[in-house]
Amino acid sequence: MKAKTMHPGAGGIPPEAQHVLGLIETKKSKYKRNMIIAFAILVGFMITSLIVLGLDFKFMAKWLPFILAGSGYTFLVAFLAITLACILAVMGALGRLSTNPIFNSIATSYVSLIRGTPLLVQVYMWYLALPQIGKALEGYGIPGIQRILTLPAVPAGILALGVCYGAYMTETVRAGIQSIKIGQTEAAKALGMNARQTMKRVIFPQALRVIIPPVSNEFIAMIKDSSLVSLMGVWELSYRAIKVGRRHFQSLEMLIMVAIIYWIMCMVLQFVQEKIEKHMARGDRRIS
Repeated sequence: MKAKTMHPGAGGIPPEAQHVLGLIETKKSKYKRNMIIAFAILVGFMITSLIVLGLDFKFMAKWLPFILAGSGYTFLVAFLAITLACILAVMGALGRLSTNPIFNSIATSYVSLIRGTPLLVQVYMWYLALPQIGKALEGYGIPGIQRILTLPAVPAGILALGVCYGAYMTETVRAGIQSIKIGQTEAAKALGMNARQTMKRVIFPQALRVIIPPVSNEFIAMIKDSSLVSLMGVWELSYRAIKVGRRHFQSLEMLIMVAIIYWIMCMVLQFVQEKIEKHMARGDRRIS
């Protein structure tokens, strides 16, 4: 009895495998279609709810360009703050992993102090408390220090957000570095690399795959937390919306509008994050 031969289909793929691939593609298409339908229903429900609330859409459309003009401050604060946070996170993670007791204690104290105090308090510390510290230092014979420590609102907000998020991201970077197996370090040593070369060429590039997703989440969260700089009078999205809403006694319209703007910004950033994750993971698994 002759064995049944299996003739390959298009591209050299057997018919059975083509059938399985077709079922997978059909399942993916069905899932995407259901997602689009569910999202459309959700948007329709939200629009209906806004109409039922009796919002003044003409008023919202009139002030939309003015509110959107504050997005520049929002992105500026968030981008510079996340840049500072990344730098502090790498330094903090290396300090936490260091065998030097001085570096380790400084990094540990930084993480503990910042994570143990509210972000709002930290914002006011940078903006309101630093001038008082400068005044006290001038009393000890350091002239001009109060003027240096009296920061404008935007730099104070950037420092507050960057230092705060840097503490949280320190643990993320540390966990990413420790996720790399010890064999990688031993192999690098066998090739004659020192500790700095091993970290730069072997450990950190691999750790980035673990670090990038949570860091992207932190950036999305920072976009929203950047609204705290409105407490210092920065004319970003939230500050403009609150000012216009109070002035015309239509705060509901302005708050809903700025919430939708933040939502759209976060969805765009989430889309970019997914693309980055797929790019970083292309060597580990096949991403369709």
